[in-house]
Amino acid sequence: MARGVNKVIIVGNVGNDPETKYMPSGSAVTNLSVATNESWKDKQTGEQKDRTEWHRVAMFGRLAEIAAEYLRKGSQVYIEGKLRTRKWQDQSGNDRYSTEVIADEMQMLGGRSSGGAPAMSGGPGGPSGPGGSGGPPPSAPPQGQGGGNDFDDDIPF
Repeated sequence: MARGVNKVIIVGNVGNDPETKYMPSGSAVTNLSVATNESWKDKQTGEQKDRTEWHRVAMFGRLAEIAAEYLRKGSQVYIEGKLRTRKWQDQSGNDRYSTEVIADEMQMLGGRSSGGAPAMSGGPGGPSGPGGSGGPPPSAPPQGQGGGNDFDDDIPF
């Protein structure tokens, strides 16, 4: 019997150029934000409504290096991974929490002119960071969109 499922699929646009750092082991860590949009018609007013959700995404190892090289602000991307919540302390010593998507798979969308390339699966991360595990090859990205963290609703692209 399964103990639970922690799987996230996001299709959206990169909100900023990826930021890459290297762990002491030499393994790359890339962070970026991805915007997803949903639209619906308000039942009472008939007005079209839109909402943008921002998702923090972290990639490790070779997948992080590929994202840093090819993804740019505005690039359309398919990301598959899992949610992870980190606990940290701010300068005042208060506990803070950040939820992010740890990417296992990434597919650049939108053709070669906007950075499209073959699907990439993450390999194991460095010993001090979470590892991406290769999964089944990605299928065609679904059209659904998930939830995320609170960010400004300004679309930067």
